[in-house]
Amino acid sequence: MIPDYQSLMLPLMKLVLDGQEHKYRDLIEKLAVEFQLTAEERKELLASGNQGIFENRVGWAKTYLKKAGLLDSPKRATFVISKRGRDTLAKKPDRIDAKYLRQFPEFQEFQNASRNDNETEEEITTATDNDQTPEERLEQSFQKIKRSLASELLNKVIELPPAFFERLVVELLVKMGYGGSFNEAGKAIGKSGDEGIDGTIKEDKLGLDIIYIQAKRWKVGNGVGRPELQKFVGALAGQGAKKGIFITTSHFSKEALDYTPKNETKIVRIDGKQLAQLMIEHNIGCTTQQTYELKKIDNDYFDEE
Repeated sequence: MIPDYQSLMLPLMKLVLDGQEHKYRDLIEKLAVEFQLTAEERKELLASGNQGIFENRVGWAKTYLKKAGLLDSPKRATFVISKRGRDTLAKKPDRIDAKYLRQFPEFQEFQNASRNDNETEEEITTATDNDQTPEERLEQSFQKIKRSLASELLNKVIELPPAFFERLVVELLVKMGYGGSFNEAGKAIGKSGDEGIDGTIKEDKLGLDIIYIQAKRWKVGNGVGRPELQKFVGALAGQGAKKGIFITTSHFSKEALDYTPKNETKIVRIDGKQLAQLMIEHNIGCTTQQTYELKKIDNDYFDEE
């Protein structure tokens, strides 16, 4: 299990107790070994995919210790214990965390500098004491907003007329890179007697192959079973087709997920949750309200020539 960033503070301090200069990357590696992290845990990324979770947590443990004056940084990405750090470890604390660090004026000043005009001291203290790093808290809030939007989108889609939903599905697939423009790449059939096919889309801009679409606008409680997929495979066979996409606003039963056609037909299944996420990703039915840029220090800029 990956430890939270506050649980890393004391072990990190003990690693630099020898008074030697330590490279940041070496400290990350030694802590990973000490906490017996698996290869999978070391590779686990933040939701943004921009940084490893463990590396992010070590980074914040290091930052807080440095702000409290327990660590010094004589040069870039290199750390050494300070006199205050040695004095702190001499007291043999059971744990070093944000609450412990508030005894140092420099850390209190760092906390106050991190406050915005509308945030109380109690709020910033609570946030600092949280076991999540600032990036993790930010991403948790982002994912919560995204889940709420996905739910709203799915509810809207379920209320759509069938023809509108079929056009939406084709538009989404075009945005995902199938076939070029909407007019050239796909068409929504949506007619009675379409033999179980709701739309078609070119697999590429040249139209070398056609993918057939089945779109089921069902309520969440009504799952798609294996018989529906078998009917779709039969419809594909009637068109002489080998590839199909089955999209539903609901979910697939276990039997439907386990179903594999015995012929060469390939079927991609997209359920309601995946549909909503894809709509968000490709800006179908939603728009950007606000954009935030998360920046960090460019150490190369400050390097001496």
